Amino acid sequence: MTYAVDFTDVSTVGLDSSPAAPALAGLRANEARYFKNKYDHVFTVEPASKAKKTIDWVSKILADERGIVIESKPLEATEFEVEGIRMAYVFYESGLSINVMYTLEDSGKRAVGFKLSDGMEIPEELDSFKFARQKSKLAGTIRGSFFVIKGEY
Repeated sequence: MTYAVDFTDVSTVGLDSSPAAPALAGLRANEARYFKNKYDHVFTVEPASKAKKTIDWVSKILADERGIVIESKPLEATEFEVEGIRMAYVFYESGLSINVMYTLEDSGKRAVGFKLSDGMEIPEELDSFKFARQKSKLAGTIRGSFFVIKGEY
C-alpha cells in the first residue's frame, strides 16, 4: 500500500519492525517536508516488496560505484522525478536512509546520500565515510554523508 508521508503528524506506519522506528519516521517526515516546501511534491513511499525496481537500482549504484552492499533489510522505497532530477529513496530497518539524486541532463549533478536516524550506529559497510550532523525538529540529530556518482545509470 502506498503511503503519503505526513510531516505534521509523524507516524511510524511501514517502519514498525525497525528498532529505530520513531527516529526513522522523523527522518522520513523531514524528507517529505523538504520536497513539499521546495518542489510542492507529495512524498509517497511503498513497501519494499512493491518497490523492487527502485531498490535494485539504488543497490546497483552502490555496488558499482563503491562496492557497497547494505546488510540491513529495506522496509520502504520511493522513486519520482522533480525538475529534471530522478530521485530515489530507500528506508532500511536499521534506521538508515539512502537517496539517489540523478539529474537527467548529462551535465547535471548525480550523487548518493546517506542519512542515519538519531541514535543509530554507523553501519560497518559505511564506516569509511565521514558524517556531518544536522538538527531537525522532526528527526532530532541527523548524520549525513554522500558521494558523487561517476557512472551512467
